[in-house]
Amino acid sequence: MKTALCTAVNLQYPLVQAPMAGVSTPELAAAVSNAGALGSISVGASTPEQAEAMIAKTQSLTSRPINVNVFCHPPVQRDQRLELAWIRRFETLFDQYAATPPAQLSEIYQTFHDNPPMLEVLLARRPSVVSFHFGIPSAAVIDQLKARGIVTFATATSPDEARQIAASDIDFIVAQGIEAGGHRGQLDPRQDDGQLSTFTLLQAIKAVTPVPVIAAGGVMDGAGIAAMRRLGATGVQMGTAFILCPESAANQAYRHALKSPQAATTVMTSAISGRPARCIDNAFCQFTRRIAEDAIPPYPLTYALGKALAVAAAAKGEHGFGAQWAGQGVSLIREMPADRLVQTLVEEWQAV
Repeated sequence: MKTALCTAVNLQYPLVQAPMAGVSTPELAAAVSNAGALGSISVGASTPEQAEAMIAKTQSLTSRPINVNVFCHPPVQRDQRLELAWIRRFETLFDQYAATPPAQLSEIYQTFHDNPPMLEVLLARRPSVVSFHFGIPSAAVIDQLKARGIVTFATATSPDEARQIAASDIDFIVAQGIEAGGHRGQLDPRQDDGQLSTFTLLQAIKAVTPVPVIAAGGVMDGAGIAAMRRLGATGVQMGTAFILCPESAANQAYRHALKSPQAATTVMTSAISGRPARCIDNAFCQFTRRIAEDAIPPYPLTYALGKALAVAAAAKGEHGFGAQWAGQGVSLIREMPADRLVQTLVEEWQAV
């Protein structure tokens, strides 16, 4: 089972639990790491103080390697007319749930770009891995992380993005196929998305760079892991598969949706957060289905309204306006503790 990933990070199994901001917890990551895989947390939605506490909690629960994920989205370009038009579009929905929409959109998540306090947290806590989503940090930042012995990952959704990551001296490329749940890791969401499957993207990236590749998207069981390994993946990253673990932070409405017939259909939408993301086809997706992409404010401004609407609707018993991210393989999801899921996946993989 030893691969370049296992050797670089000191793993027993080349499996990565996806970071999943808002869902992953120190308890989930620690359970996965203690089982021999790589547990992950995301601090993309956290302040540096919150990030430090989350990483410290995770490290108190495991002595094994962990991955800490950060968001590298570009600074927001504000457009007041676009933002106010977006708020007005949802006024009737807020009225329906006896709530008031936000007066303005806010940048609720800080980017890792030009963020010295967050960098200092990572340098001080020294997780085994730091991974980047939505972009690539500066060469100086990468050099500082690697000087502390930290292994680096970055997400690519196309061969061209993989080339850019390879040129940045990042250690591993996470090839995110279109099947993956949650946010697309596109470096520039304004560019056309080729929407390559994990199967195709993995092979396409391997053809253009020798940097080892971790496959992500649509893998839910040991047979899927085996298939990705046969295609040359040094590891496999799985997110949706872990959401029903009791250690995740998914609320009961989200868990219910994942287990419902509704989960059979997932769609890509930018309307919830401002960036393309795969979600269960819920009330939010249905309400915004015909909205043009150029009418949607940028990430994370759009998310400020999306979260406010989800809270207002949930208070009235409607849970279909949450960010119910899920990959296309969600029908194969299983509900069990994270350590047992890791062992089950490994046993299935070995059987194949």
